[in-house]
Amino acid sequence: MASTNPAFNNSAFQDPKAVRTYPGGANAARLGGASAQAGTTDAATNARLEGMYAAPTAGAIETDRMTVEDTVIKTIGLFAILLATAVVGWVWSMSTVQSVGDMPSMAPWLIGALGGFVLAMVIIFTSRKKVRPPLIFAYAALEGLFVGSASAYFEFIWPGIVIQATIATLCVVGVTLALFASGKIRASKKATKIFMIAMFGYLAFSLVNLVMMIFIPGSAGGAFGLRSQEVFGIPLGLILGVLVVIMAAYSLVLDFDSIQQGVKNRAPRVYAWMGAFGIMVTVVWLYLEILRMIAILRGSN
Repeated sequence: MASTNPAFNNSAFQDPKAVRTYPGGANAARLGGASAQAGTTDAATNARLEGMYAAPTAGAIETDRMTVEDTVIKTIGLFAILLATAVVGWVWSMSTVQSVGDMPSMAPWLIGALGGFVLAMVIIFTSRKKVRPPLIFAYAALEGLFVGSASAYFEFIWPGIVIQATIATLCVVGVTLALFASGKIRASKKATKIFMIAMFGYLAFSLVNLVMMIFIPGSAGGAFGLRSQEVFGIPLGLILGVLVVIMAAYSLVLDFDSIQQGVKNRAPRVYAWMGAFGIMVTVVWLYLEILRMIAILRGSN
C-alpha cells in the first residue's frame, strides 16, 4: 500500500523485489540448506554453523539492513536536533520584544519554513537514487527554527499554549502508536482513499484561505481567516481541527505501516533515515494543527 507521506513514496517501502538481499541473508540460507541436503559433513563447516547459531542476533549494523529499533533511534536523534534549534528560534524571535507593543520576530519563522520546504523537496525527490542523511539533519535544524519561532509567537499572544499543544501532540502520538503496536488499528485501502480525498480538500481550503488573507485582507474575517468564521456557533477552525487531528493520526498509522514494510523488504539501513524523516514531518504537522486549534479556541473566549 502506497503511503500518503511523500517520504515513503519509494520502492524500498513498497516493492519487496526492489531491494536486494544482503550477502549472507536469504540466498545464503538457501545455499546452506542445499548443501545440508547434499549430505555435507565437513567438520569446519559444522563448526562455523554452530558458531553462527550461538552468536547473538545480528542488528542493523551487522546486516546493514533497516530495522524498527534503528529507525526509532534515528527518529529520536532528529527530534533532538529539532528541539535544539527550536530553542534558537524561540530566543531569536523573542529577542525583538523589548517593550510593550513589540511583537516577536518572524524572521526565523520564515527562514525555517522556506528553507525547510526546499530541503524537504530535495530530500524526497533525490531519495529514489540516494538517501543523504546530512540533508535530513539540515532539514531537522530548519524545521526546529520554524517550530520554535512559531511557538514563541503563539505563546506571546496566548501564554501557556505551547505546553498545552505539546501535551496534546504527545498524547495523540502515544495513543496512535499503542493502538498500532497492539494491532487494534491498521491502514486499509478504503480508509486511505477517503484520507486522500479529505487531504486534497483540506489543502485546497488552506490555499484559498491563505490567498484571501494575503490579497483580500478582512474578507475572510478573524486572525485565522475562514477558520475564524462560526458554524452553528462553533469556529470553523475547531471543526476542521478535530478532523485534521484524526487525519494526522491516520497519517502516522500509514507511516508506521510503511516502516514495517521497509523492514520486511530488507531495505538498506540508510532508509531508516527516511522513516525517521517521514515521522518527523507528520508529528510537526500534527503539533502545528493542534497549536492553531487551541489558539482559535482560546481566541474565541
